[in-house]
Amino acid sequence: MPEWEPVIGLEIHVQLKTRTKMFCRCEVGFGAEPNTRTCPVCLAHPGSLPVPNRIAIEWTVKLGLALECEIAERALFHRKNYFYPDNPKGYQISQYDVPLASEGRLVVPGADRDQEVGIIRAHLEEDAAKTVHVGGASGRMVGAEHSDIDFNRGGTPLVEIVSKPDIRSAEQAKRFLQLLRQTVVELGISDAEMEKGTLRCDANVSVREVGEAGFRTRTELKNMNSFNYIARGIEAEVARQIAIYESGGDVQQETYDYDAATGTLTPHRSKEEAEDYRYFPEPDLVPVEPAPALVEQLRAELPELPGSRIRRLEAELGFDLASDLVTTGRADLYERVVEAGAEPRAAANVLMNQFAGTGVQPAAVTARELAKLIEARDRIPRASLMEALAASGDPGFEAERYLADGAITDAAELGPLVDRVLAANESQVAAYRAGKEALLGFFVGQVMRETEGKADPKTVNALLREKLAG
Repeated sequence: MPEWEPVIGLEIHVQLKTRTKMFCRCEVGFGAEPNTRTCPVCLAHPGSLPVPNRIAIEWTVKLGLALECEIAERALFHRKNYFYPDNPKGYQISQYDVPLASEGRLVVPGADRDQEVGIIRAHLEEDAAKTVHVGGASGRMVGAEHSDIDFNRGGTPLVEIVSKPDIRSAEQAKRFLQLLRQTVVELGISDAEMEKGTLRCDANVSVREVGEAGFRTRTELKNMNSFNYIARGIEAEVARQIAIYESGGDVQQETYDYDAATGTLTPHRSKEEAEDYRYFPEPDLVPVEPAPALVEQLRAELPELPGSRIRRLEAELGFDLASDLVTTGRADLYERVVEAGAEPRAAANVLMNQFAGTGVQPAAVTARELAKLIEARDRIPRASLMEALAASGDPGFEAERYLADGAITDAAELGPLVDRVLAANESQVAAYRAGKEALLGFFVGQVMRETEGKADPKTVNALLREKLAG
């Protein structure tokens, strides 16, 4: 059998968090009552004319610079024609052959080597309305009883980032998307939250034999709403295509929905090509010509980018911890906590483990108070530590009240209690001494229960081993 390799390109849609929509002055917002943020422009009433959002254009240029793209001296808006209920005009205002940003790259750091993924384009457009499929088991069009349309989202500024087919595994795709998402967030142009639909990703997937030069027929996976689901969907589609080729069949160019709950792929429609959309320049908008001075100003505003920060933190934490801190958005808090006096590796481990489960927003935390908790993490009961971490984002949070719940570490105080526990469990003591050393955990549990969880586990373990050896 031949050896196969995946060929993957991603299309990522990022909603910009501007105050108003792309071509009108309706407010943008997630969660408003359906169809309450609309006007004649975004509903395509006859005679209404678009006016472009200046901030959205500037933010797209800034993103293009972060992705090392060439910024167009003269970019054009086009009409992308298609009929669908979420598109009241019958066309979408987008960019086609002259986008704002093109020919860039995103370098994804790896434990062994960097991976460079080319960026074909980052272009600006308006989002479609939101289609809500009602009835059926999955909330998707397939099997739905009917569909409702919420036009609040229609017209929201949207940047589409199209990668080159440089990705060779589902895991690489996941890591690329995580780094791209964090780049967008740190630029301050979008919240990029998949659960809210402000970040959406489609994957173009094909396979070929290792060493094969060209590309085979690709399919597109749509409607995937988490990094893990995207990786799983790609893996499922790669396996499906390999099975088709190895059985003598041919892959058809189609779009698919991936159902993460069942791991199944459902054909949606034939995959469109550019000519199907009948692009032509938007006659109601003049070309966009970013001034060179503006481009340089935006370049100077770029922060340290996530890929560079991973490499910088790697020197003190190792690659895995550094990458996890950056791609989860906890690197800023980590650096603030370390500056406040926390030991670096301890701070990183707490942030990626105990703190991660609290759901607290890192930006809300006072680093000085969190540093106190990290320093005292082995001296206070775990329950108190977790309670403190969960409250660490509250206004006015102070660590002192939780530090007062310090663990009992005095062997002289714990010794008599350990003796009582052993005396009350003579049969378990005999079994331990006969070789059932797993019973040590039972004894530790008894002591912790007696002290309501305040005994220091390390001290209790040492005392128990000493007394059980006697």
